[in-house]
Amino acid sequence: MEALVEQGVTVLFKADAERMAEKGKPWTFVASGAPLREDVLVRTDAASVEQCLAVCLPRLRELGLSFPE
Repeated sequence: MEALVEQGVTVLFKADAERMAEKGKPWTFVASGAPLREDVLVRTDAASVEQCLAVCLPRLRELGLSFPE
């Protein structure tokens, strides 16, 4: 995440206790800000942090960001 922040991206991880109790997708990942365009928001809800990253990191790479695997 540091590599993203160093490139000007704002990263948010959230865990929602209510969704966890409902056996839903309690984890949310959101990335926004420069160098992404203003209208671009990379976001997903998932059952785990790892699942969030599996969805969002490839998308961020597609948008031109670079970071360690």
